[in-house]
Amino acid sequence: MKKILTLATALLMTVGGIMAQNSFKGIVKYKVESTGEVDMPIPEEVRVAEIKVSGNDMFTKSPIFLGGMTEAMLVQNLTSTSCQNLSMYLNYFRSQDIEFTYQGSGKILVKNTAKESDFDSVDIVDTEPGHFYYEYVPGETKQIAGVTAKKMVRHTYDEEGVDHPMTMWYSDEIGPKINILFGGIKGMPLECTIDAGEGKAITYTATEIVQGKVKEVDFLLPDGYETLSEEEMETLGSELNDAIELMSEE
Repeated sequence: MKKILTLATALLMTVGGIMAQNSFKGIVKYKVESTGEVDMPIPEEVRVAEIKVSGNDMFTKSPIFLGGMTEAMLVQNLTSTSCQNLSMYLNYFRSQDIEFTYQGSGKILVKNTAKESDFDSVDIVDTEPGHFYYEYVPGETKQIAGVTAKKMVRHTYDEEGVDHPMTMWYSDEIGPKINILFGGIKGMPLECTIDAGEGKAITYTATEIVQGKVKEVDFLLPDGYETLSEEEMETLGSELNDAIELMSEE
């Protein structure tokens, strides 16, 4: 199956229901650094990150792993629930006398589900422009935070067909068999460098893996978010797109 590379695909790919890959329970802690030729300022709240893991379930509030409007994400098997805060956008457009059918605060729970078959197997190599695939490199490992990490390369092809490979070191002994928080890779990433363009790059690296330090309460979503129906979400998305187009024309 071919994949179209989008921000949602890279960061928020979400789907539902497989057997747990292993029984690991604990917290994976990371540091986030600027590692390109051109230095990037890393905000204080981004410099450290963590993912709580319990078998097939994961929870994170760390910005480096989430989209700009997502404040927290709970992953259960192949299902994700994200806490998205659209209040800044809604308040701005409302201040410009743009009305929405939705009258809430903008703090919304978004749940996504799909099937295991929505993800490519390792046998599918997709080099079409705008698509990507994962190459799991056999025999190459390194130690990260006391764990043996394996090498994976994500090959991404731009519209001109040029490959932009990204290397990730991961453990297939931590987290779900298909990790939807990271686009469906086969385990938990322990190190990855993200090319930000113009000589800039960000690297997140696991610094500590703490076993057993999680409880059920650690996987509860924060209060204050509301659930919309599929129809309400479609309406809100359409009206937001219309508002963005309207403002861009002015």
